Amino acid sequence: MGQLLLFIVVALVVATIVFGVTVLLSGGDPGLTPVEPDGRAVPLPGDRPLGEEDISRTRFDTVWRGYRMAQVDQALQRAAYDIGYKGELIGVLEAEVAALREGRTDDADALRRAREAALAPAAAVPPAPDSPVIPMEPSVDEDQAQEPVEKR
Repeated sequence: MGQLLLFIVVALVVATIVFGVTVLLSGGDPGLTPVEPDGRAVPLPGDRPLGEEDISRTRFDTVWRGYRMAQVDQALQRAAYDIGYKGELIGVLEAEVAALREGRTDDADALRRAREAALAPAAAVPPAPDSPVIPMEPSVDEDQAQEPVEKR
């Protein structure tokens, strides 16, 4: 019985070594190869504030080990921005309501005008003119500029 068990262990070790050498020599193990996106990605909208349905509809391309990290990072940054923006807007609205309740109509009007200006579409604001690109020339030290270069 002991000899049979020893024979089985030796046979398994030899088979493992032969398999390992064969895979190494033939190059049959491709390792982790890049996977093409599956084309099912549904990104977050970039032209309006996010809603609950936008988050639930979002899909990412799947790859061999999960989702495309760049797509997930972009969606999280967009959602974080939108949550922060809405948090600030809620703070302004609460301040406006508090000013109205306390009878400070001038403050409430100023907050309302600021809120409406912030919510105005970006198309109403004229784009800033592009500054011309000025090519940079290599700088010359003052000592080098005053002394002529001697040739040997």
